[in-house]
Amino acid sequence: MAEQVIVGPQRAVRAYHIPWYKTKSFRQQVTRALATLIAIVGAIIILIPVAWMISTSLKTRFTAIQLPPEWIPKNPQWHNYRDALTFMPFNLFFRNTFMYATVVAFAEMLSCSLVAFGFARLRAPGRNVLFLLVLGTMMLPYQVTMIPQYVMFTKWLGWRDSWKPLMVPPFFGSAYLIFLLRQFYLSIHQDLVDAARIDGCSHLGVWWRIFVPLSGPALAAVGILSFVYHWNDFLGPLIYLNSTEKLPVSVGLSRFTAAYGGTPWHWLMAASLAAVAPLILLFFAAQRYFIQGIVITGVKG
Repeated sequence: MAEQVIVGPQRAVRAYHIPWYKTKSFRQQVTRALATLIAIVGAIIILIPVAWMISTSLKTRFTAIQLPPEWIPKNPQWHNYRDALTFMPFNLFFRNTFMYATVVAFAEMLSCSLVAFGFARLRAPGRNVLFLLVLGTMMLPYQVTMIPQYVMFTKWLGWRDSWKPLMVPPFFGSAYLIFLLRQFYLSIHQDLVDAARIDGCSHLGVWWRIFVPLSGPALAAVGILSFVYHWNDFLGPLIYLNSTEKLPVSVGLSRFTAAYGGTPWHWLMAASLAAVAPLILLFFAAQRYFIQGIVITGVKG
Protein backbone atom coordinates (compact mmCIF):
# COMPACT_ATOMS: atom_id res chain seq x y z
CA MET A 1 0.00 0.00 0.00
CA ALA A 2 1.39 3.40 -0.96
CA GLU A 3 2.35 5.68 1.88
CA GLN A 4 0.18 8.78 2.26
CA VAL A 5 2.19 11.99 2.03
CA ILE A 6 0.92 14.74 4.35
CA VAL A 7 2.09 18.27 3.65
CA GLY A 8 1.23 21.75 4.85
CA PRO A 9 -1.01 22.38 7.85
CA GLN A 10 -2.31 18.78 7.89
CA ARG A 11 1.24 17.54 8.65
CA ALA A 12 1.48 19.87 11.63
CA VAL A 13 -1.87 18.63 12.95
CA ARG A 14 -0.83 14.96 12.45
CA ALA A 15 2.45 15.52 14.34
CA TYR A 16 0.67 17.24 17.19
CA HIS A 17 -1.48 14.18 17.87
CA ILE A 18 1.47 11.69 18.03
CA PRO A 19 2.44 11.05 21.69
CA TRP A 20 6.05 11.89 22.47
CA TYR A 21 6.79 8.38 23.68
CA LYS A 22 5.81 6.95 20.28
CA THR A 23 8.09 9.10 18.18
CA LYS A 24 10.94 7.48 16.26
CA SER A 25 13.61 9.62 17.89
CA PHE A 26 12.42 8.63 21.39
CA ARG A 27 12.49 4.93 20.49
CA GLN A 28 15.99 5.31 19.10
CA GLN A 29 17.18 7.02 22.26
CA VAL A 30 15.62 4.31 24.46
CA THR A 31 17.21 1.57 22.34
CA ARG A 32 20.60 3.28 22.47
CA ALA A 33 20.33 3.75 26.23
CA LEU A 34 19.40 0.08 26.81
CA ALA A 35 22.26 -1.11 24.58
CA THR A 36 24.70 1.11 26.47
CA LEU A 37 23.40 -0.15 29.82
CA ILE A 38 23.72 -3.80 28.75
CA ALA A 39 27.26 -3.14 27.48
CA ILE A 40 28.26 -1.47 30.76
CA VAL A 41 26.81 -4.33 32.85
CA GLY A 42 28.53 -6.92 30.64
CA ALA A 43 31.86 -5.06 30.86
CA ILE A 44 31.61 -4.91 34.67
CA ILE A 45 30.87 -8.64 34.88
CA ILE A 46 33.82 -9.45 32.62
CA LEU A 47 36.22 -7.10 34.41
CA ILE A 48 35.46 -8.31 37.96
CA PRO A 49 37.79 -11.36 37.67
CA VAL A 50 40.50 -9.14 36.17
CA ALA A 51 40.12 -6.70 39.07
CA TRP A 52 40.39 -9.62 41.50
CA MET A 53 43.58 -10.80 39.77
CA ILE A 54 45.16 -7.34 40.00
CA SER A 55 44.11 -6.97 43.63
CA THR A 56 45.41 -10.42 44.61
CA SER A 57 48.72 -9.86 42.83
CA LEU A 58 49.43 -6.92 45.15
CA LYS A 59 48.63 -8.70 48.44
CA THR A 60 50.66 -10.78 50.83
CA ARG A 61 50.27 -14.53 50.92
CA PHE A 62 47.98 -14.33 53.96
CA THR A 63 45.76 -11.45 52.83
CA ALA A 64 45.32 -13.07 49.38
CA ILE A 65 43.17 -15.85 50.89
CA GLN A 66 41.35 -14.03 53.66
CA LEU A 67 37.56 -13.58 53.59
CA PRO A 68 35.90 -11.24 52.87
CA PRO A 69 38.48 -10.22 50.24
CA GLU A 70 40.17 -6.87 50.45
CA TRP A 71 39.70 -5.33 47.00
CA ILE A 72 42.15 -2.46 47.48
CA PRO A 73 45.31 -3.59 49.34
CA LYS A 74 46.44 -1.21 52.05
CA ASN A 75 50.11 -1.96 51.40
CA PRO A 76 50.55 -2.96 47.72
CA GLN A 77 53.26 -5.59 47.35
CA TRP A 78 54.72 -4.56 43.98
CA HIS A 79 57.69 -6.89 44.47
CA ASN A 80 55.31 -9.83 43.97
CA TYR A 81 55.80 -9.47 40.22
CA ARG A 82 59.57 -9.68 40.53
CA ASP A 83 59.42 -12.57 42.99
CA ALA A 84 56.93 -14.54 40.88
CA LEU A 85 58.84 -14.13 37.61
CA THR A 86 62.16 -15.09 39.20
CA PHE A 87 60.76 -18.00 41.22
CA MET A 88 60.83 -20.07 38.02
CA PRO A 89 62.65 -19.49 34.68
CA PHE A 90 59.82 -17.45 33.15
CA ASN A 91 62.17 -15.73 30.70
CA LEU A 92 62.73 -19.18 29.17
CA PHE A 93 59.00 -19.96 29.30
CA PHE A 94 58.16 -16.68 27.52
CA ARG A 95 60.75 -17.39 24.83
CA ASN A 96 59.37 -20.89 24.25
CA THR A 97 55.80 -19.61 24.09
CA PHE A 98 56.67 -16.80 21.67
CA MET A 99 58.54 -19.20 19.38
CA TYR A 100 55.71 -21.75 19.50
CA ALA A 101 52.89 -19.25 18.89
CA THR A 102 54.77 -17.41 16.12
CA VAL A 103 55.73 -20.52 14.15
CA VAL A 104 52.26 -22.03 14.43
CA ALA A 105 50.54 -18.75 13.48
CA PHE A 106 52.73 -18.46 10.37
CA ALA A 107 52.09 -22.12 9.51
CA GLU A 108 48.32 -21.76 9.79
CA MET A 109 48.26 -18.51 7.81
CA LEU A 110 50.15 -20.21 4.96
CA SER A 111 48.37 -23.56 4.94
CA CYS A 112 44.85 -22.22 5.57
CA SER A 113 45.26 -19.60 2.85
CA LEU A 114 46.25 -22.22 0.27
CA VAL A 115 43.49 -24.66 1.27
CA ALA A 116 40.85 -21.91 1.39
CA PHE A 117 41.89 -20.75 -2.09
CA GLY A 118 41.41 -24.27 -3.38
CA PHE A 119 37.95 -24.60 -1.87
CA ALA A 120 36.91 -21.13 -3.07
CA ARG A 121 38.25 -21.04 -6.64
CA LEU A 122 39.34 -24.43 -7.93
CA ARG A 123 36.79 -26.67 -9.63
CA ALA A 124 37.05 -30.37 -8.80
CA PRO A 125 34.54 -33.19 -8.36
CA GLY A 126 33.54 -33.68 -4.72
CA ARG A 127 34.92 -30.30 -3.65
CA ASN A 128 31.84 -29.36 -1.62
CA VAL A 129 31.69 -32.80 0.03
CA LEU A 130 35.35 -32.52 1.01
CA PHE A 131 34.75 -29.03 2.39
CA LEU A 132 31.87 -30.35 4.51
CA LEU A 133 34.15 -33.08 5.84
CA VAL A 134 36.71 -30.43 6.79
CA LEU A 135 34.02 -28.44 8.60
CA GLY A 136 32.85 -31.66 10.28
CA THR A 137 36.22 -31.99 12.01
CA MET A 138 35.27 -28.93 14.07
CA MET A 139 32.57 -31.05 15.72
CA LEU A 140 35.20 -33.40 17.17
CA PRO A 141 36.56 -32.16 20.50
CA TYR A 142 40.29 -32.41 21.01
CA GLN A 143 39.79 -34.91 23.84
CA VAL A 144 38.44 -37.43 21.29
CA THR A 145 41.54 -37.38 19.07
CA MET A 146 44.03 -36.78 21.87
CA ILE A 147 44.93 -40.41 22.57
CA PRO A 148 45.24 -41.55 18.90
CA GLN A 149 47.42 -38.52 18.16
CA TYR A 150 49.58 -39.20 21.21
CA VAL A 151 50.11 -42.83 20.16
CA MET A 152 50.90 -41.83 16.58
CA PHE A 153 53.35 -39.07 17.49
CA THR A 154 55.14 -40.78 20.38
CA LYS A 155 54.99 -44.51 19.56
CA TRP A 156 55.21 -44.41 15.78
CA LEU A 157 57.22 -41.25 15.09
CA GLY A 158 59.21 -41.05 18.35
CA TRP A 159 58.36 -37.36 18.95
CA ARG A 160 58.30 -37.72 22.74
CA ASP A 161 59.22 -34.57 24.71
CA SER A 162 59.48 -32.61 21.47
CA TRP A 163 57.85 -29.53 19.92
CA LYS A 164 57.18 -31.46 16.68
CA PRO A 165 53.71 -32.79 17.69
CA LEU A 166 52.67 -29.20 18.38
CA MET A 167 54.29 -27.44 15.41
CA VAL A 168 53.95 -29.88 12.50
CA PRO A 169 50.11 -30.40 12.41
CA PRO A 170 49.35 -26.66 11.92
CA PHE A 171 51.19 -26.80 8.58
CA PHE A 172 48.20 -28.86 7.37
CA GLY A 173 45.62 -26.20 8.24
CA SER A 174 42.82 -25.58 10.70
CA ALA A 175 39.15 -26.11 9.77
CA TYR A 176 37.87 -22.94 11.42
CA LEU A 177 40.52 -20.70 9.89
CA ILE A 178 40.05 -22.34 6.47
CA PHE A 179 36.36 -21.51 6.69
CA LEU A 180 37.07 -17.86 7.56
CA LEU A 181 39.48 -17.37 4.65
CA ARG A 182 37.25 -19.22 2.19
CA GLN A 183 34.37 -16.86 2.98
CA PHE A 184 36.62 -13.90 2.19
CA TYR A 185 38.03 -15.45 -0.99
CA LEU A 186 34.51 -15.99 -2.32
CA SER A 187 33.96 -12.22 -2.19
CA ILE A 188 36.89 -11.48 -4.56
CA HIS A 189 35.53 -10.77 -8.02
CA GLN A 190 36.04 -13.45 -10.65
CA ASP A 191 37.14 -10.84 -13.24
CA LEU A 192 40.42 -10.41 -11.36
CA VAL A 193 41.07 -14.15 -11.59
CA ASP A 194 40.17 -14.23 -15.29
CA ALA A 195 42.48 -11.29 -16.01
CA ALA A 196 45.35 -13.03 -14.21
CA ARG A 197 44.71 -16.24 -16.15
CA ILE A 198 44.79 -14.30 -19.45
CA ASP A 199 48.16 -12.87 -18.39
CA GLY A 200 49.43 -16.43 -17.95
CA CYS A 201 49.24 -16.91 -14.18
CA SER A 202 48.98 -20.43 -12.84
CA HIS A 203 46.76 -21.36 -9.88
CA LEU A 204 49.63 -20.68 -7.50
CA GLY A 205 50.36 -17.40 -9.26
CA VAL A 206 46.72 -16.27 -8.91
CA TRP A 207 46.85 -17.07 -5.20
CA TRP A 208 50.13 -15.26 -4.63
CA ARG A 209 49.58 -12.22 -6.91
CA ILE A 210 45.83 -11.62 -6.43
CA PHE A 211 44.45 -13.26 -3.29
CA VAL A 212 47.31 -12.79 -0.83
CA PRO A 213 47.68 -9.00 -1.42
CA LEU A 214 43.91 -8.48 -1.19
CA SER A 215 43.48 -10.58 1.96
CA GLY A 216 45.73 -8.61 4.31
CA PRO A 217 43.07 -7.92 7.01
CA ALA A 218 41.70 -11.47 6.76
CA LEU A 219 45.17 -13.00 7.08
CA ALA A 220 45.92 -10.65 9.98
CA ALA A 221 42.76 -11.83 11.76
CA VAL A 222 43.75 -15.46 11.16
CA GLY A 223 47.27 -14.83 12.43
CA ILE A 224 46.05 -13.06 15.57
CA LEU A 225 43.46 -15.75 16.35
CA SER A 226 46.06 -18.48 15.90
CA PHE A 227 48.72 -16.65 17.93
CA VAL A 228 46.37 -15.98 20.86
CA TYR A 229 45.03 -19.56 20.87
CA HIS A 230 48.46 -21.17 20.92
CA TRP A 231 49.86 -18.63 23.39
CA ASN A 232 47.19 -19.85 25.81
CA ASP A 233 47.43 -23.51 24.78
CA PHE A 234 47.82 -25.65 27.87
CA LEU A 235 46.68 -29.19 27.13
CA GLY A 236 48.91 -29.87 24.10
CA PRO A 237 52.22 -28.81 25.72
CA LEU A 238 51.19 -30.56 28.95
CA ILE A 239 50.78 -33.86 27.08
CA TYR A 240 53.88 -33.84 24.92
CA LEU A 241 56.48 -31.83 26.89
CA ASN A 242 58.28 -33.05 30.01
CA SER A 243 61.53 -31.08 30.23
CA THR A 244 61.37 -27.82 32.19
CA GLU A 245 63.50 -25.99 29.62
CA LYS A 246 60.87 -26.71 26.92
CA LEU A 247 57.74 -25.63 28.82
CA PRO A 248 55.59 -22.67 27.70
CA VAL A 249 54.14 -20.05 30.05
CA SER A 250 50.75 -21.76 30.29
CA VAL A 251 52.27 -24.94 31.74
CA GLY A 252 54.78 -22.97 33.82
CA LEU A 253 51.93 -21.19 35.61
CA SER A 254 50.48 -24.55 36.64
CA ARG A 255 53.69 -25.26 38.60
CA PHE A 256 52.57 -22.70 41.19
CA THR A 257 49.69 -24.90 42.29
CA ALA A 258 50.25 -27.00 45.37
CA ALA A 259 48.22 -29.42 47.45
CA TYR A 260 46.56 -28.69 50.81
CA GLY A 261 46.05 -24.98 50.14
CA GLY A 262 49.71 -24.22 49.63
CA THR A 263 49.28 -22.37 46.35
CA PRO A 264 50.88 -18.88 46.47
CA TRP A 265 47.93 -17.08 44.91
CA HIS A 266 49.63 -13.67 45.03
CA TRP A 267 52.53 -14.97 42.91
CA LEU A 268 50.24 -16.96 40.62
CA MET A 269 48.09 -13.89 39.87
CA ALA A 270 51.16 -11.71 39.31
CA ALA A 271 52.68 -14.22 36.87
CA SER A 272 49.29 -14.68 35.14
CA LEU A 273 48.95 -10.94 34.54
CA ALA A 274 52.48 -10.86 33.14
CA ALA A 275 51.56 -13.73 30.80
CA VAL A 276 48.45 -11.93 29.56
CA ALA A 277 50.19 -8.58 29.01
CA PRO A 278 51.72 -9.47 25.58
CA LEU A 279 48.28 -10.52 24.27
CA ILE A 280 46.71 -7.24 25.43
CA LEU A 281 49.47 -5.25 23.72
CA LEU A 282 49.04 -7.33 20.56
CA PHE A 283 45.29 -6.71 20.50
CA PHE A 284 45.59 -2.94 20.92
CA ALA A 285 48.37 -2.78 18.31
CA ALA A 286 46.45 -4.77 15.70
CA GLN A 287 42.82 -4.26 16.69
CA ARG A 288 42.03 -2.31 13.50
CA TYR A 289 43.19 -5.17 11.27
CA PHE A 290 41.64 -7.76 13.57
CA ILE A 291 38.16 -6.17 13.61
CA GLN A 292 38.28 -5.43 9.89
CA GLY A 293 39.28 -9.01 9.16
CA ILE A 294 36.51 -10.45 11.31
CA VAL A 295 33.93 -8.20 9.63
CA ILE A 296 34.89 -8.98 6.05
CA THR A 297 35.17 -12.72 6.67
CA GLY A 298 31.92 -12.91 8.59
CA VAL A 299 29.66 -10.76 6.42
CA LYS A 300 30.72 -11.28 2.83
CA GLY A 301 30.82 -14.51 0.92
